[in-house]
Amino acid sequence: MPLFKKRAVGKPGEWFYCLEHKTVEEGPQCPAKDRFGPYASRKEAEQAMETARERNLEWENDPKWHDTPASSEDG
Repeated sequence: MPLFKKRAVGKPGEWFYCLEHKTVEEGPQCPAKDRFGPYASRKEAEQAMETARERNLEWENDPKWHDTPASSEDG
């Protein structure tokens, strides 16, 4: 355990979504590993999980991110 625990100080107007508590917080209150953000508004932070789902779908369907080559029809 560290002798001095450095706590992140939030800036007013920075919003985060805590993955552990499933809540929106102003300024980083939970560890970075447990949060998404920062967001510019509370509303953006509230929609963090939906935004992540949409981005995941985009990336899963993006052909540039697939490691396997496209199948060819070699009759």
